[in-house]
Amino acid sequence: MNLQSIKQRYGIIGRSQGLDRALSTAVRVAPTMLSALIMGESGVGKEVFSRIIHQLSPRKHEKFIAINCGAIPEGTINSELFGHEKGAFTGATGDRKGYFESYNNGTIFLDEIGEMPLETQAFLLRVLESGEFIRVGSSKMLRTDVRVVAATNVDLKERIKKGKFREDLYYRLNTVPIIVPPLRERQEDIYPLFRKFSIDFAEKYRTTSIQLDDRARLLIESYTWPGNIRELKNIAEQLSVMSEEKLITAEDLVDLMPNILNRNLPVSTKGGSGTGSFEEREILYKLLFDMKQDLNDLKRLVVELVNTNDLRMPDMTNLPQLPAASTALDSYNRPSERTRDYNDYILETRADQPINHPSDRPILIDHNRPASNFDRAEEVEENLSLADNEKELIQKALKKHKNRRKDAASELGISERTLYRKIQLYDL
Repeated sequence: MNLQSIKQRYGIIGRSQGLDRALSTAVRVAPTMLSALIMGESGVGKEVFSRIIHQLSPRKHEKFIAINCGAIPEGTINSELFGHEKGAFTGATGDRKGYFESYNNGTIFLDEIGEMPLETQAFLLRVLESGEFIRVGSSKMLRTDVRVVAATNVDLKERIKKGKFREDLYYRLNTVPIIVPPLRERQEDIYPLFRKFSIDFAEKYRTTSIQLDDRARLLIESYTWPGNIRELKNIAEQLSVMSEEKLITAEDLVDLMPNILNRNLPVSTKGGSGTGSFEEREILYKLLFDMKQDLNDLKRLVVELVNTNDLRMPDMTNLPQLPAASTALDSYNRPSERTRDYNDYILETRADQPINHPSDRPILIDHNRPASNFDRAEEVEENLSLADNEKELIQKALKKHKNRRKDAASELGISERTLYRKIQLYDL
């Protein structure tokens, strides 16, 4: 069965390489008895991958259950998973089978495995290694043949360092890792997903499907979508229900989601709970700070030239104003402008502001002075490519730390894994 037929069968929309890679891994591991750990942010659809693994396995005719470990209280999770005997605790009025006993020969999907208490992790490790477990309040050993598929939206290695997750359980679960990419790394899939949700809600509410104009489409494709597919689906439903017009404009999206003007930049996970490699934002910040310093140095140089070379300032009364926001937004549709930030909306707040401070005025050379009074200058075009500047920063960091990737990654403010991926990407 090829990937396209799998996508059609399970309603998976997307053609990004990261999604296809995760789907291919799930398909290949399904017929085996190996444990799988599905990693990805909240809202990326990890449960769908667990169902694919179950339904393409020899256990497809047996039962399947999805359990959210973070939603079960710590005091009752052992009873829920392994069962209990009558009188084992207050309220235990009778014997009860747990999920591992009830779903014998089937598949159990343990979502948010990182939230499982340490005591329960020890019981789970025994089940995975020997298939044996004991009910709460009992001394009788029971056996089960259950396939466990786990998922997490946190970095389990960080929880191991903090003593909140067992290292042996991590390696037992992580036999085959499946990494589901976040929506911001699947930019080409955002619009097709939105269209699918819009059509579904139009059928549900018996109305006409909403459409996006070109600028609105650029907005949703450049937004970071921290809630991933779940957030995109909610927005599609809100627009389907609340919008009077069926053609949604960029202004309509901004009214509904003011933060949609945020660009699709990588997000740092330092101190956070994400599982992806999003530390690239730190590199971009360093680039911006360096550019700001260069601009300040250039400004001081120009002021010094003005003071020492008897340059004059022009009359500002006849200078053209900045373009209005509508003009800036229209220009965003042109291919050459698509890489610019959609935050050109801010131009409308600056277009009518007069330029009063001398440092805000452009400096022009007094052409009445002889040309011999000025030195010859060569104009050099600055390289504004983020990729080139990022590559240069990585090279500098590696050279500074004598190719020690760990120290270079720390200097750049990114993970060693991200640095390794960048080294491969730029062939360093």
